[in-house]
Amino acid sequence: MDPLTHTLLGACCGYATFHQKLGRTAAGVAALAAFVPDADVFIRSASDPLLAIEYHRHFTHSLLFAPFGAAFIASLFLLHRANRARFLLLWLCATCAYVSHCLLDAATSYGTQLLWPLTNHRFGWDFVSVVDLLVTIPLAVGLFLTLKRRRPRPALIALTVAVAYIGFGAVQHARATSAQRTLAAARGHTIERFEVMPTLANNFVWRALYIHDGHIYADRIRVGWFSAPTVREGWSLPLVQLDDLTPAEAARNQRRSFQRFAWFSENWVARNPADASVLGDMRYSLSAEAFDPIWGIRFTDTTAPAEVAWVNRTRERQISVRELWSEISGRDPRFRPLRARIAAEADA
Repeated sequence: MDPLTHTLLGACCGYATFHQKLGRTAAGVAALAAFVPDADVFIRSASDPLLAIEYHRHFTHSLLFAPFGAAFIASLFLLHRANRARFLLLWLCATCAYVSHCLLDAATSYGTQLLWPLTNHRFGWDFVSVVDLLVTIPLAVGLFLTLKRRRPRPALIALTVAVAYIGFGAVQHARATSAQRTLAAARGHTIERFEVMPTLANNFVWRALYIHDGHIYADRIRVGWFSAPTVREGWSLPLVQLDDLTPAEAARNQRRSFQRFAWFSENWVARNPADASVLGDMRYSLSAEAFDPIWGIRFTDTTAPAEVAWVNRTRERQISVRELWSEISGRDPRFRPLRARIAAEADA
């Protein structure tokens, strides 16, 4: 999730839980503790571009590391003499906020190593988008009113709203997943693996991926809060695995760069149709019309210091508010009722 939302969530959690003992200091400690896990973005290497993606949401986002990270944050407040007698409370407050960061990130689709070092599995529950104002705004309002009135009630209400919205995202995810299964069945496909992710700033429209017979199929599924599912059918591309690398790529893959990228992208790897040298993360696309990966890797020639180049096109992303709202509001004519799609397949 974005740093602002993390900070607001942590501050609300901290103040609502520890305001009686720590006062406004609880909000300050918690806000910093909820922000600091993303310091892992500074872990990077010019000679190994994959190091950054391996260590983002790595040990700093582990529930087992949270008490240690929280202890560091709490110790910063010991510079004030009045806080030295209440270190345990500061630490507990910081731990609560730190854990909120880990869990909120896991609720998105990117992948978070919640149980490192026990496992390097990337938990991504796909309940909420990485940016969603319906989470951020209630937390901002709640924190403002809480600090102004010095009462925990607004923060508690904001936390309830945020948690309820994310919980409703789980319901929406289940509805979108069910629609995906129905769509795949109508095509005569057997889903071998799938992922259904909310699109930017909403839980109406979902990017749905599944694998059938060595191909990744990508669609957009809209599940309105009070309406039946509709589908905007997409495209398919061959799934790329280690054995599918070209001889030149396989020879260059000495540092297991492909395996590391495949782990990061949860094995949703396909070649960019516009540039086959780019192995892209199929989960994220610049375009809803076709696969245009936001990021990926390209194997370099033997003279380059790094065996792969990290292709990051995030800054090229242009979001059309009008198109996004058209999808969310259900006015996009490219979405067809799922029932009509099934009927058409049966007639064929």
